Amino acid sequence: MDPPKTREELARLIDHTILSPAATPQDVERYCREVLEYGFWGVMVNPSYVAYAKSVIGNRARVMSVVGFPFGATKPALKAAEAEAALNDGADEVDMVMNIGAFKAGLYEVVEREIRAVASVVHDYGGVLKVILETGYLTPEEIAKASLIAVGAGADFVKTSTGYGPRGAAVEDVEIMRRAVGDRAGVKAAGGIRSAQQALAMIKAGANRIGSSHGVDIVKTFS
Repeated sequence: MDPPKTREELARLIDHTILSPAATPQDVERYCREVLEYGFWGVMVNPSYVAYAKSVIGNRARVMSVVGFPFGATKPALKAAEAEAALNDGADEVDMVMNIGAFKAGLYEVVEREIRAVASVVHDYGGVLKVILETGYLTPEEIAKASLIAVGAGADFVKTSTGYGPRGAAVEDVEIMRRAVGDRAGVKAAGGIRSAQQALAMIKAGANRIGSSHGVDIVKTFS
């Protein structure tokens, strides 16, 4: 994609994210207000705050939430139920952590079935599903493989990181993911992105969505 030329264009690529376990309703409301003020794509919140975020934002921006977060080790049925609960509360998009341990063990059919089950729920509601690979645990070959499995199972995006893994997003991860999925799916870079320079490097590498709790810093450092 073409790099953003203005702060407004960059803001439209950012999921303004507040997933701290200590986040209060006041914190969530502040992030929602910042989404509206700066024109971010939407707000990413923990499941318990989806309905509240929706009440603040309405249909003026997207509300997003997480499933199986942050470890991906939840049972598939619970991930599907968690996704449905978030969608019923007003979420437009769901970011699901894949079963990292199953993937590392080579249990690819297990991973694929789980993603397919969650994708079915999300798409029945007209939502968007992003699958978090947690690339810090994966080799380059595994990043490519996981990307292909996720998209083949119905993911609309593949995403680098939760922000709670061994490291955040890397340009090299994004490049691998984009080569793997081509134009069949989006690529979301998240984890440790705090400035416009970092965000633009990820976009240049192939990301078309940025997840960050520092969205305001990112747009303010754009020049």
